[in-house]
Amino acid sequence: MQRVEVTGSAIKRIAAEGALPIQVLSQETIAKTGATNVAELIQALPAMQGFTISAISAGTNSGGRVTASIHDIGESYTLVLLNGRRLAPQGSGSTVNLQAIPMSAIERVEILTDGASALYGSDAIAGVVNFILKRNQQGGDIEANYNTPTTSRSGDSKYVSASYGFGDLESKGFNVLAAYRHDDQSQVKSTERDFAKTAYIPFSFRGNNYIYDRTSTATIPANVTATFNNNIPSIGFSPYLKKTGNCPDMNFVSLNNTATTQNCAFDFVQTVEVVPENKRDSLFLKGTVNVSDNLQLFTDFAFSRFDITARIAPNTAPFTIAANSAMFTQYVAPYLTAQQLANVKSVSGNYRTYDWGTRDSRTLTDSTHFVAGADGNFAGWNLNSALTWSRNKIDEQYVGGYAKNQEFRDMLANRSFDPFAAIGGQSDATKTLIANSLYHGSIREASTTLKGADLRASHELFALGGGAAQLGVGADYRQYHYEQTPLAKDSDIYNFNASAAYDMKRDSYGVFAELLAPLAKELEVTAALRYDSIDAIENGIVNKTIGQKASKSTYKISARYQPTQAVLLRGSFGTGFKAPSMLDIGQPLVNAGFTAGSYTCPIQHAEYCRPGKTQYNVLSGGNENLKPETSKQFSVGIRLEPSTTLSMGLDLWDVTIRDAVSGISEQQAFGDPVKFNSLFTTYTEPSTGNTYWAFKSLSVNIGRQHNRGIDWDATSRYRFGWGTFTATVNGTHMLKSDYTLPGTDNQWTNSLDFFGVNNAVTFRNLARFSGTLETGNLSNTVMLNYRNGYTDASATVRNTGTNANETIRLDVPSYITMDWQTRYRLGQAITLRLGVKNLLDRQPPLSLRASSGHQVGYDPRYADPLGRQVYVTGNYKF
Repeated sequence: MQRVEVTGSAIKRIAAEGALPIQVLSQETIAKTGATNVAELIQALPAMQGFTISAISAGTNSGGRVTASIHDIGESYTLVLLNGRRLAPQGSGSTVNLQAIPMSAIERVEILTDGASALYGSDAIAGVVNFILKRNQQGGDIEANYNTPTTSRSGDSKYVSASYGFGDLESKGFNVLAAYRHDDQSQVKSTERDFAKTAYIPFSFRGNNYIYDRTSTATIPANVTATFNNNIPSIGFSPYLKKTGNCPDMNFVSLNNTATTQNCAFDFVQTVEVVPENKRDSLFLKGTVNVSDNLQLFTDFAFSRFDITARIAPNTAPFTIAANSAMFTQYVAPYLTAQQLANVKSVSGNYRTYDWGTRDSRTLTDSTHFVAGADGNFAGWNLNSALTWSRNKIDEQYVGGYAKNQEFRDMLANRSFDPFAAIGGQSDATKTLIANSLYHGSIREASTTLKGADLRASHELFALGGGAAQLGVGADYRQYHYEQTPLAKDSDIYNFNASAAYDMKRDSYGVFAELLAPLAKELEVTAALRYDSIDAIENGIVNKTIGQKASKSTYKISARYQPTQAVLLRGSFGTGFKAPSMLDIGQPLVNAGFTAGSYTCPIQHAEYCRPGKTQYNVLSGGNENLKPETSKQFSVGIRLEPSTTLSMGLDLWDVTIRDAVSGISEQQAFGDPVKFNSLFTTYTEPSTGNTYWAFKSLSVNIGRQHNRGIDWDATSRYRFGWGTFTATVNGTHMLKSDYTLPGTDNQWTNSLDFFGVNNAVTFRNLARFSGTLETGNLSNTVMLNYRNGYTDASATVRNTGTNANETIRLDVPSYITMDWQTRYRLGQAITLRLGVKNLLDRQPPLSLRASSGHQVGYDPRYADPLGRQVYVTGNYKF
């Protein structure tokens, strides 16, 4: 039998169920899911929780980054590989953007759900996702797909792919494979989905009627903020509301109003897109040649360009109102008392640039990956070595909705537009000026480059009771280089903070050894040892090193015991080690937008308080004193095959992390501003020069994290005279999702079926059922996807019966979707698939969480806003 490299092991062996739990997705399994991209495929697996989704790109600089996260341990602990080797991450850490994976070239996916691999690195604490690409293909393959939601055609997608391989490694000694694919995804506006169309949400809960208000006090027409001398409290109000007694279109009387604020609030959600428009082009090339019977050379080249445009609400544009100006006399003075008029310190307007259009941010992500290596045998050793060069590069551009700084200030100064006019109130001449004041261009470029070299070798040593003992050894070197270049200055765009410049570089080295000992026919034991050394960061901007060099030895012991053909027992125990990302250590304080929620002033200092309950600026920064993270993990599993038609198994796993790197959430800090006083600083608005409190989101070693759960599965196959029915059910049952509160080492909390202080939920049960009936050339597949309900985030809402504010937590129900697909083969060349995703058109359940993007009314991380979708796929082989 051919010996192959099994994900998670340095030793080549006969492929079989091993000591470590590995989930394998074949090409046909992938096709049955109806997934049209890698993220959709991976993130739907029950073992995956806690990942980043593409929709979060709305309002962030993520560029549509999507990730994998095994068991909700975290995306930074989940190692993503391409043909067993690392790719360049997006950012300064190790997290890979799944958009870089060429979907059309995938042969299978192997998910190792046991962490801290000696072969790949001790930082793979949660596990490994290894995308194995096609090899030795002969002939061509063309495939096309079209997918459309039934609610409306918004959100439709399509792709076309082609691959061709020539040569045969067995008969001709070489093979060359080329694969290309183009994808298109259209956008979905919030107003095209009832559950996502507004930030002012009426709902019922436990017999009462409520309103949830996530509207914004940056409005059109503008609200006013006034501060005063002599300790007179600041106030906020809407001149439009004061004059007319109501608020104009797309605005509500804010439910966050207090005795000192009478604001209107803008329903920004009506202007956002909940699914961003994007397209992708990907190319994969592979060449393999047998130099001799004992030496094979290979190269892999993968390139993808991901182009995403995220559109969110029109920009916020605070502006200064001079106390002796005509604007002050008309819109501010009539609503101040004599005492306030005599003590005016500063007055500003909080404006929403609706007439400039939505903020449109386009990000181009180029991912390039090249590997050249050799695989061979020498003196009884199986050898494999390669050089890797991989880069992830982004170009972030503003393509709509952002006003040029000088032009906007000039228009304010000469009153070319009226910020206190309602929507539609500007003249045609003003609209022309607005069109000419829009900024278009790149604001920053950033790239992460990975250079690496590795050597792996395995060799049979001596005979034992169950076969030959085998030794695997290896070494690897990696250099990560993260750069960011700001391309727009503060003075280019109104109310803009330029990106920081970065030039960070870090080297790491690792060596490992692994011993496989088949002590008996039934018993196999594997022991692995790894040593990692990670250098301090070279900061090219200031020409010095930051952080500390870190090193550690880790180990892993695993065993499999198969007393009978029908029973397999297995287990493992190991340790892990992970250095913080370069930005976690070296990032200075930079502007990171606004808090998701609205809060009262955290520190009573009238000079820096915004009036009433509102959003505050967020500054993000690193921490040079961060310590490396360490882990201990174990797994125990059993597999049973009582008959040829039934297979089942479960694996208990447990991961404990110390010194986990995270941050104190805004909810935690604003909930106890005395305790977290050090996390508040001042921020001066570039537009007005006014200074307010701001929240510092800093990287910290939060203490400990403990996750535990059970992965389970069962497969049964029944053959009838007219066909075969195969049923598979698998899932993950979480037992623990505990972590210490940031800033403590002994105050434990959790997010298990509960929206925690980490702004997320860990679901106790995720499961998937798949049933396929094959009758000749025709097959039908039904899939059920299950996610249990949970307790939602704490939210302040208005009881419409008592007209009083209350704090509640919703009970978010379980979320179940059904998919169906039929496949028909016309001979060996043509395959047609017709399917429906979310057959029953299950809508996302109501959620009042105030985090994770600009979507309101549901949580896009846990439910798909596209609804029912019909798709058709055609494949032709030649």
